[in-house]
Parts: sequence; structure tokens; C-alpha cells
Amino acid sequence: MPTCLVRSDLPGLDLIHRGKVRDVYALPGERLLIVATDRLSAFDVVLPDPIPGKGEMLCQISNFWFAETARLMPNHLTGAAVAEVLPAGTDLALYRRRAVVAKRLKPVPVEAIARGYLIGSGWKDYQATGRVSGIRLPAGLRQAEQLPEPIFTPSTKAALGSHDENIGFDRMVAEVGAELAEQVRAATLAIYRHAAAYAAARGILIADTKFEFGTDAAGRLHVMDEMLTPDSSRFWPADTWRVGSSPPSYDKQFVRDYLERIGWNKQPPGPSLPREVIDGTAAKYAEALQKLAGIVID
Repeated sequence: MPTCLVRSDLPGLDLIHRGKVRDVYALPGERLLIVATDRLSAFDVVLPDPIPGKGEMLCQISNFWFAETARLMPNHLTGAAVAEVLPAGTDLALYRRRAVVAKRLKPVPVEAIARGYLIGSGWKDYQATGRVSGIRLPAGLRQAEQLPEPIFTPSTKAALGSHDENIGFDRMVAEVGAELAEQVRAATLAIYRHAAAYAAARGILIADTKFEFGTDAAGRLHVMDEMLTPDSSRFWPADTWRVGSSPPSYDKQFVRDYLERIGWNKQPPGPSLPREVIDGTAAKYAEALQKLAGIVID
């Protein structure tokens, strides 16, 4: 059965970051132990109720995609076994499917977003300006419509409790430099195109997704953190997609829709979730994991 972990506790390891979902510990040899908890964030606020097993599913689907795209871009995985780095006495069953040993990289301080369809904040920006992150799009596009070509739309990486902000490519260049910005844009779009084609053959449309990148000591770019998960992507069932409306999804849009319906102001603290939303979210994550990676939650 899936485990439930809201907050990791690993005595003897140095906790260096507790994010919205992941807890990160320092390991010897310029490595990290990254633990995906069952915390759920929506609109950049961590909600009070966990989704049991979510961290395990996020970790497994990320690992699948890291392997699937390794020929396109190096990633942060070291291949070391989690059991080898856990403190003595730790319950391995609680961590073995939700943690990875990763390279310690220098993060690129920008969220790298690829959009293949017009939805979410991109749709709102387009309605207001005809642009998304400064990119002018054809007139007359409708909600959830596929874009002529995928676009790269970076955003800021907000602190915990704050909101990310969509930015133009020029601002990204100012933040990280032209060469690195170009590398990140090219990698983002290459990985998105590959993953979108793979998923479409299995009945899932990847409307958009967010990547994080880092560089090693030699300056080599790696994709890191998580990859093409229901937390970082919009996954739509291809057979229910209709232009003009927001499709049902396999991701946490299910939770966002509920929060919109109850009129939450999107400021902390977040509201509690009813059991049907918790169970429904877990079921959607499990279905995405099975359809994309062939992994069945037992």
C-alpha cells in the first residue's frame, strides 16, 4: 500500500530546504537526498491536507521521465540507492519510493515553462494582451486551443507562500545571461516536444509543463527536481479535450477547480479539502502514472 509522509524527519542528516512538496538533505560528495512528501500546494500555498501516496507517485513518474529523456539532457540522478544513505533505524519502506540521491547542482533561478496549449495564466494573459510572456500569438485563439508551435514562457521562482510571475525572455537573459537562457529554452522545448509525442500516443495531452535546471561545477546544464509530473504539468485525456473549455485533467487542476468553486482568496492559510477531493486527486495521479509509465500503484 502507498505510504503517507507529510514531513520527513531524518536525524543526522542536514536539512537544507523544506519546500512546498520536497524536503532536501545534504549528503557527502556534493550530493543531495530529495524526499517527495505528500504535501499539496495550489496557487503557491501549501494546503493543510496531504494526498496519501502522492510523493511516491511523483517520484516514480519523475524517475521514468528522467530515464526517458536522458539522451536529450543530463539529469540530477546519481543512481545511488536510497537505502545506502538513510540514517540507521529509518523505515526504508517510507522512503524507498519517494526519495532519490541527486547531484548537488547550482539552480538556474528561473522556472522553465513550455506551453503547447492555451490555458491557465497563459490564457488569461492572451485574453488581456494577445501575448503570453511577451510572445505575440495569432488572433482569435480559444481556450485550450493547441498553439501553432510550443512556446517557452519562463517565470520567476517565488519564495514559499509567494506567487510565481510570468516574465519575458529578455528579462530571463538579464537574470541568467544570454548563453544559459538560450540553452534552457532549447532544452525545455526539446524535452516538451519529445514528452508530448510520447504521451499523445498513450491518450494524454501535455498542455504545459514546468522544468527546473541546474549547472554542475563544469557549467554543464542538467534538468533537476521533478519532471513532467501531475504537480508540474497539465495532463488532459485526449478523448475529452475540446477547444473552448478547460478539459478535465489528471493533475492537480482537480484541486484548483474545487478551490475556485469555494471562492478561496488564494492566500494562506489554505482551506481543508473534503475526502472526495483528496481521494479523487490521488486516483488521478495514479491513473497518469499507469498510463504514462506503466506503473500500477499496489
